[in-house]
Amino acid sequence: MKTKLLAGTAASGAILLTTLALGGTASATSSGDDHGHEHGNVVSARLNTLNNSGATGDARVKVEGKRLEVRYTANHLAPNLPHAAHIHYGAQAAHECPTVADDANHDFRLNVAEGVPKYGPIAVSLTTSGDTSPASGLAVDRFSTAPNGTIHYKRDISAAKDVARAIRRGEGVLVVHGVDYNNNGAYDFASAGASELNAALPAEATDPAVCGVLK
Repeated sequence: MKTKLLAGTAASGAILLTTLALGGTASATSSGDDHGHEHGNVVSARLNTLNNSGATGDARVKVEGKRLEVRYTANHLAPNLPHAAHIHYGAQAAHECPTVADDANHDFRLNVAEGVPKYGPIAVSLTTSGDTSPASGLAVDRFSTAPNGTIHYKRDISAAKDVARAIRRGEGVLVVHGVDYNNNGAYDFASAGASELNAALPAEATDPAVCGVLK
């Protein structure tokens, strides 16, 4: 099965995804009970289509100290395939979603590297279990799949203090990856070739499908 290629290279892909394109000092840990002492706040986002994926949705994050209550729903994703998802943040980033104008190599699609200057490096990996740090950026077996094309994600996460503060300030950007360009039910190399992050991975698996700024 073609999606097994993605799972089989998850460990090396995670390292490359973090160090080559999405690396940064932002960090987060897995779920915990550290509520901190800062006033809570809620930020939300409308998730808009990237790469003509047709995917849309919405997201909500409640910040209480270092605790993040993350909720997002995304519809019309590639069905039954794993979709890496992250909250991005970076001091040098614009804290925006990329547009077609950011297609630097003019190949008519936005890849991860082209989006990073706008949304920044990974701050939180929205895995379903275990670690939520940037190191889990491509932990394929721990990201949500999309039964019937829809993901309803809900998880409480304990983040680094600087990350929680940035998200509360409206500097977080939620991105869900994975675009089945040729609609054949698998991530393969036929439509977009290899990912710029790791030649062993299809670009379909890492290209962003939907994006929203948490405000």
